[in-house]
Amino acid sequence: MKAYSLFKKDWQSELRTRYAINALAMFILVTISVIMFSIGSEKISEYLTGGLLWVVIFFSAMSGLSRAFVSEEERGTTMTLHLIAAPSTIFSGKLIFNLLLVFLMNFVITFLFSILFNSFIIKNFTLFAIAFLFGNIGIAISSTIIAAIISKASSKGTLYPVLSFPILLPLILTLLELTKFAMDGNSVSSSFVEIAVLVCYDVIMLTASYLLFDFIWEE
Repeated sequence: MKAYSLFKKDWQSELRTRYAINALAMFILVTISVIMFSIGSEKISEYLTGGLLWVVIFFSAMSGLSRAFVSEEERGTTMTLHLIAAPSTIFSGKLIFNLLLVFLMNFVITFLFSILFNSFIIKNFTLFAIAFLFGNIGIAISSTIIAAIISKASSKGTLYPVLSFPILLPLILTLLELTKFAMDGNSVSSSFVEIAVLVCYDVIMLTASYLLFDFIWEE
């Protein structure tokens, strides 16, 4: 219940300021526009559009998900959170907020790609949906714990992408492979190894995040 209350507080605050939403919207529109202008009338392959999809998603996450804990430091409400909630509760509330942002952001990006790029053709929607679901969860978990780490640092803007790249790289590479399989029309069973890697990544990151967050939050 406290985790939901924290999420509700963050969501209402975001609806008032719209910092993350506006940052995400502008980055998505600018990035996709630049890609379209760069391509021009050239025909690009299906695999390239699948790769560009996750590249846009990765850098969009970098621009909008870093403020989960930074905003608390800027407003001076960190000490209040220390007093009213356990660390695991705080992390859960922030994670729910980032999950909502990630899914909203990636639904928009995927929808725009399906409309604007004719070569973005998914032949196995079930496989792509599985990759989309667990990929978004992985991005949200990783982004949340990284945001907690950088909130104590002085150079928050530059530190976030530096930490995010090595942590999210295995996830992005697996998602690229699964997207390629989905475009080829491969079955879910033939992609079991990649799906297992994706699920294991989410479980490991979630477990490690809850174990480490106590130490990060108490610093």
